Amino acid sequence: MVRKLVQVAQKVGVSEATVSRVLNGKPGVSDSTRQAVLTALDVLGYERPTQLRGVRARLVGLVLPELQNPIFPALAEVAGGALVQLGFTPVLCTRSAGGLTEAEYVTMLLDQQVSGVIFCGGLTPDESATLKERGVPVVLLNAAVDHGGFPQVSTDDVAAVQQAYAHLTSLGHTRIGLMVGPADHTPSRRKAAAFTTLARHTTTGNTTTGNTTATGTGTSTHPIGHALFSFEGGQAVATELLTTGITALICGSDILALGAIRAARRQGLTVPHDLSVVGYDDSAFMNYTDPPLTTLRQPIEAMSRAAVTLLANQIHGTNPTPKELLHEPELVVRHSTAPAPGAGAGQ
Repeated sequence: MVRKLVQVAQKVGVSEATVSRVLNGKPGVSDSTRQAVLTALDVLGYERPTQLRGVRARLVGLVLPELQNPIFPALAEVAGGALVQLGFTPVLCTRSAGGLTEAEYVTMLLDQQVSGVIFCGGLTPDESATLKERGVPVVLLNAAVDHGGFPQVSTDDVAAVQQAYAHLTSLGHTRIGLMVGPADHTPSRRKAAAFTTLARHTTTGNTTTGNTTATGTGTSTHPIGHALFSFEGGQAVATELLTTGITALICGSDILALGAIRAARRQGLTVPHDLSVVGYDDSAFMNYTDPPLTTLRQPIEAMSRAAVTLLANQIHGTNPTPKELLHEPELVVRHSTAPAPGAGAGQ
């Protein structure tokens, strides 16, 4: 019993005495705190006291595109914890091979009469229309596609590319490539647009026609490649980008960056002496890769809590902001970037 009190109290952020009051049906506890304690019991796998079993938990769907990319479990962990503290029970829904589709998850969540849904990634137009028709509160976190009408929380992709580009040019790099996700992926499209703008401002000569390859488009000194978000996808596209003579590569995820490092080594190049690589996300263990990865850290804590706040406001009848909330990433410089080959160490 003592262990249960401690765990529930830590989960909710209240005292053990408060948890004890809730479990024993004592007064002196606010409704929101009481609901949060009951939700924590459900999440931690404890049975509710008999007299409280009729109190239904409020469910919120957390829909993730995958779990292989460490950034998605990180988002789910913070958002799930924030939901529990507000008295909601998170329901994790993840697409996987042979499992439920996103549309089937949406149907299931609607059948469960969820209070709201947070989508990490995106949803189809049909799913969007269904949720709007049913009046279900929705928040999009790093939306993969554009969806008007739903509040969104995103990392500022333009600021991310600007920070990475400025870092690399300060090291003397003039042949810089960009490798992002599929062309119809909104964050990737935003990164590519920002990168193209920077390239046009810093490249002389013909900056409008450039290279067109199987991977993407760009200028002769600033090629752009589109890859599947996987280690193998990053390796394949980076192999092609390296044929253009780039000395630095900005990647749309840490996993793509690790694939790029493998591609460079397969060609006899070393990172960072022959090729500087910048990742994106600052996923777990990026400090322990070889070399430790320079990357752009997404503010997971702030973004996840903002998404939960926007959803809770909708659930409680407060009109959400119609605008997208952009959070600026942080450049974390480690050892996968170095001065360009032939550049002075002081550059």
